[in-house]
Amino acid sequence: MAKRIITKRLGEVLLERGVITKKILDQALTYQKEHGGLLGQILIQLGSVTEEEIALALTAQYGFPYLPLDNYEIDGGLTVLIPEQVARQYCLIPIDRIGNALTLAMADPSNVQAIEDIEILTKCVVQTFVSTPSDVNRAIEKCYKHAENNTAPPSAPPAGNVSPS
Repeated sequence: MAKRIITKRLGEVLLERGVITKKILDQALTYQKEHGGLLGQILIQLGSVTEEEIALALTAQYGFPYLPLDNYEIDGGLTVLIPEQVARQYCLIPIDRIGNALTLAMADPSNVQAIEDIEILTKCVVQTFVSTPSDVNRAIEKCYKHAENNTAPPSAPPAGNVSPS
Protein backbone atom coordinates (compact mmCIF):
# COMPACT_ATOMS: atom_id res chain seq x y z
CA MET A 1 0.00 0.00 0.00
CA ALA A 2 1.38 3.40 -0.96
CA LYS A 3 1.54 5.88 1.91
CA ARG A 4 -0.17 9.19 1.23
CA ILE A 5 1.35 12.40 2.54
CA ILE A 6 -1.33 14.56 4.08
CA THR A 7 -0.54 18.25 3.97
CA LYS A 8 -3.91 19.61 5.12
CA ARG A 9 -6.43 18.61 7.73
CA LEU A 10 -10.03 17.90 6.77
CA GLY A 11 -11.26 21.10 8.42
CA GLU A 12 -8.81 23.17 6.35
CA VAL A 13 -9.95 21.51 3.14
CA LEU A 14 -13.61 22.16 3.97
CA LEU A 15 -12.85 25.81 4.79
CA GLU A 16 -10.92 26.32 1.54
CA ARG A 17 -13.75 24.80 -0.46
CA GLY A 18 -16.25 27.10 1.24
CA VAL A 19 -18.25 24.16 2.58
CA ILE A 20 -18.09 25.35 6.20
CA THR A 21 -17.26 28.53 8.07
CA LYS A 22 -14.54 28.99 10.67
CA LYS A 23 -17.27 29.26 13.33
CA ILE A 24 -18.75 25.87 12.36
CA LEU A 25 -15.29 24.29 12.31
CA ASP A 26 -14.52 25.67 15.77
CA GLN A 27 -17.83 24.31 17.12
CA ALA A 28 -17.13 20.87 15.64
CA LEU A 29 -13.55 20.83 16.98
CA THR A 30 -14.79 21.78 20.46
CA TYR A 31 -17.34 18.96 20.31
CA GLN A 32 -14.63 16.57 19.09
CA LYS A 33 -12.31 17.54 21.94
CA GLU A 34 -15.05 16.93 24.52
CA HIS A 35 -16.67 13.80 23.06
CA GLY A 36 -14.17 12.32 20.59
CA GLY A 37 -15.08 11.05 17.12
CA LEU A 38 -14.18 11.83 13.55
CA LEU A 39 -14.51 15.45 12.45
CA GLY A 40 -16.36 14.56 9.26
CA GLN A 41 -18.95 12.49 11.14
CA ILE A 42 -19.40 15.26 13.72
CA LEU A 43 -20.02 17.84 10.97
CA ILE A 44 -22.56 15.50 9.34
CA GLN A 45 -24.34 14.95 12.68
CA LEU A 46 -24.44 18.71 13.26
CA GLY A 47 -26.11 19.09 9.85
CA SER A 48 -23.31 21.35 8.61
CA VAL A 49 -22.26 19.15 5.67
CA THR A 50 -23.46 16.21 3.62
CA GLU A 51 -21.75 12.83 3.39
CA GLU A 52 -20.87 13.60 -0.22
CA GLU A 53 -19.20 16.90 0.74
CA ILE A 54 -17.06 15.01 3.27
CA ALA A 55 -16.22 12.31 0.70
CA LEU A 56 -15.19 14.93 -1.85
CA ALA A 57 -13.07 16.73 0.75
CA LEU A 58 -11.39 13.42 1.64
CA THR A 59 -10.54 12.90 -2.03
CA ALA A 60 -8.90 16.32 -2.09
CA GLN A 61 -7.13 15.64 1.20
CA TYR A 62 -5.82 12.14 0.45
CA GLY A 63 -5.71 12.07 -3.33
CA PHE A 64 -7.96 9.00 -3.55
CA PRO A 65 -10.64 9.16 -6.26
CA TYR A 66 -14.30 9.48 -5.30
CA LEU A 67 -16.65 6.70 -6.41
CA PRO A 68 -20.39 7.08 -5.85
CA LEU A 69 -21.68 3.50 -5.60
CA ASP A 70 -25.38 3.98 -6.38
CA ASN A 71 -24.97 3.26 -10.09
CA TYR A 72 -21.84 1.12 -9.83
CA GLU A 73 -22.22 -2.59 -10.54
CA ILE A 74 -20.31 -4.43 -7.81
CA ASP A 75 -19.27 -8.05 -8.29
CA GLY A 76 -21.00 -9.75 -5.37
CA GLY A 77 -18.60 -12.69 -5.72
CA LEU A 78 -15.86 -10.57 -4.18
CA THR A 79 -17.62 -10.79 -0.83
CA VAL A 80 -15.91 -14.16 -0.23
CA LEU A 81 -12.64 -12.24 0.21
CA ILE A 82 -13.81 -10.08 3.10
CA PRO A 83 -16.23 -11.29 5.79
CA GLU A 84 -19.33 -9.13 6.21
CA GLN A 85 -18.40 -8.28 9.80
CA VAL A 86 -15.04 -6.87 8.65
CA ALA A 87 -16.68 -4.91 5.82
CA ARG A 88 -19.12 -3.37 8.31
CA GLN A 89 -16.46 -2.72 10.95
CA TYR A 90 -14.30 -0.73 8.53
CA CYS A 91 -17.17 0.58 6.34
CA LEU A 92 -15.71 -0.74 3.11
CA ILE A 93 -16.69 -2.97 0.20
CA PRO A 94 -14.54 -4.79 -2.35
CA ILE A 95 -15.45 -3.54 -5.83
CA ASP A 96 -12.91 -5.09 -8.17
CA ARG A 97 -10.00 -7.51 -8.29
CA ILE A 98 -7.40 -7.92 -10.98
CA GLY A 99 -4.73 -10.47 -10.09
CA ASN A 100 -3.58 -9.60 -6.59
CA ALA A 101 -4.79 -5.99 -6.82
CA LEU A 102 -8.00 -5.51 -4.84
CA THR A 103 -9.96 -2.28 -5.19
CA LEU A 104 -12.03 -1.12 -2.23
CA ALA A 105 -14.57 1.63 -1.77
CA MET A 106 -14.36 2.93 1.77
CA ALA A 107 -15.72 5.79 3.82
CA ASP A 108 -12.47 6.54 5.65
CA PRO A 109 -9.33 6.24 3.50
CA SER A 110 -7.24 7.49 6.44
CA ASN A 111 -7.84 4.20 8.27
CA VAL A 112 -4.45 2.66 7.58
CA GLN A 113 -5.19 -0.19 10.01
CA ALA A 114 -8.23 -1.21 7.94
CA ILE A 115 -6.21 -1.24 4.72
CA GLU A 116 -3.39 -3.24 6.31
CA ASP A 117 -5.87 -5.74 7.80
CA ILE A 118 -7.54 -6.23 4.40
CA GLU A 119 -4.15 -6.72 2.72
CA ILE A 120 -3.23 -9.40 5.26
CA LEU A 121 -6.67 -11.03 5.08
CA THR A 122 -6.85 -11.15 1.27
CA LYS A 123 -3.12 -11.36 0.44
CA CYS A 124 -3.81 -8.60 -2.08
CA VAL A 125 -2.46 -5.12 -2.64
CA VAL A 126 -5.27 -2.70 -1.85
CA GLN A 127 -6.23 0.28 -3.97
CA THR A 128 -8.76 2.67 -2.46
CA PHE A 129 -11.67 4.76 -3.65
CA VAL A 130 -13.62 7.06 -1.35
CA SER A 131 -17.39 6.60 -1.03
CA THR A 132 -19.95 7.88 1.43
CA PRO A 133 -20.81 5.72 4.46
CA SER A 134 -24.40 5.43 3.20
CA ASP A 135 -23.25 4.24 -0.24
CA VAL A 136 -20.92 1.66 1.31
CA ASN A 137 -23.55 0.41 3.76
CA ARG A 138 -26.16 0.04 0.98
CA ALA A 139 -23.60 -1.89 -1.10
CA ILE A 140 -22.81 -4.14 1.87
CA GLU A 141 -26.53 -4.84 2.38
CA LYS A 142 -27.01 -5.64 -1.29
CA CYS A 143 -23.84 -7.68 -1.89
CA TYR A 144 -23.72 -9.70 1.31
CA LYS A 145 -27.45 -10.44 1.18
CA HIS A 146 -26.92 -11.61 -2.42
CA ALA A 147 -23.93 -13.71 -1.33
CA GLU A 148 -26.03 -15.37 1.41
CA ASN A 149 -28.74 -16.20 -1.11
CA ASN A 150 -26.20 -17.81 -3.43
CA THR A 151 -24.67 -19.99 -0.73
CA ALA A 152 -27.94 -21.28 0.73
CA PRO A 153 -28.67 -24.93 -0.05
CA PRO A 154 -31.40 -25.48 -2.64
CA SER A 155 -34.78 -26.10 -1.09
CA ALA A 156 -36.54 -29.41 -1.73
CA PRO A 157 -39.74 -29.38 -3.77
CA PRO A 158 -42.90 -29.60 -1.67
CA ALA A 159 -43.96 -33.18 -1.04
CA GLY A 160 -47.16 -34.49 -2.63
CA ASN A 161 -47.43 -31.82 -5.34
CA VAL A 162 -45.85 -33.78 -8.15
CA SER A 163 -47.79 -33.38 -11.38
CA PRO A 164 -47.53 -36.03 -14.09
CA SER A 165 -45.74 -34.94 -17.27
